[in-house]
Amino acid sequence: MPESKRKKTIEDTKMFVELVAKHQGWELVRDKEHLQVLIEGLTTNWNRYGYFSCPCRLADGIREKDKDIICPCVYAKPDLEEFGHCYCGLYLTKEFFASGKKPEYIPERRPE
Repeated sequence: MPESKRKKTIEDTKMFVELVAKHQGWELVRDKEHLQVLIEGLTTNWNRYGYFSCPCRLADGIREKDKDIICPCVYAKPDLEEFGHCYCGLYLTKEFFASGKKPEYIPERRPE
């Protein structure tokens, strides 16, 4: 990780995902345990790679190769439009959130 990037705390990451959700008009998953796991994964990935790579996908650790999976990933919007939540279930549409449903498995859009 580049020296210029300071380590993130769980609170830093929580603030980041809350700001993303607010800016995009999304909600965060209401399952607090699932939310915590995702926030911890994002924090670990920032501190490992210097960017918030999706904790539900394998990162190469090379920003250029991982740019499509930096949170919110490029697949989040199409997943939210089609399924009401993103691949990892962190972000939900307001309608999906209001339904009370839990995120479920959705197909991977990222090419292999």
